[in-house]
Amino acid sequence: MHGELTQCQIDEVLYARSSGHLGCQMRGKMYIFPINYVYDGENIYANTLDGSKLQMMRLCPEVCFQVDQIKNSANWRSVLVWGTFQELKEEEAARACNLLTQQFVTLIASGEALHELKVEEYTQACTDIIVYRIHLTEKVGRFEHS
Repeated sequence: MHGELTQCQIDEVLYARSSGHLGCQMRGKMYIFPINYVYDGENIYANTLDGSKLQMMRLCPEVCFQVDQIKNSANWRSVLVWGTFQELKEEEAARACNLLTQQFVTLIASGEALHELKVEEYTQACTDIIVYRIHLTEKVGRFEHS
């Protein structure tokens, strides 16, 4: 059986996952980037370093985001959302960082592997991190189960 997810089921998938794929466009080409994220019911929060993904979102802030829950080829749920990129500063950035930190602490406690970052890399990364949100404007989801 396959069908469409309800808005409540879409939110369940977004809350349950911590990584997904961000879709951006530039000069007529689509790009897809894997990202770690946290969802608060209205927005996707993430962080990045300065690079092509950030430049694309600054130039064209309308983006999409996709996340899956896959047990096997006959049992899965997939969510696709659209929204607007917003770079965060000061208090908003601090709030988003707090949400992301809570998410990552949960991942560590659960035993999920995280990228190993050396102390000197971490120190440099902290000063260069850009925090952003995708304010969601549309959400759809599909499922299949046997």
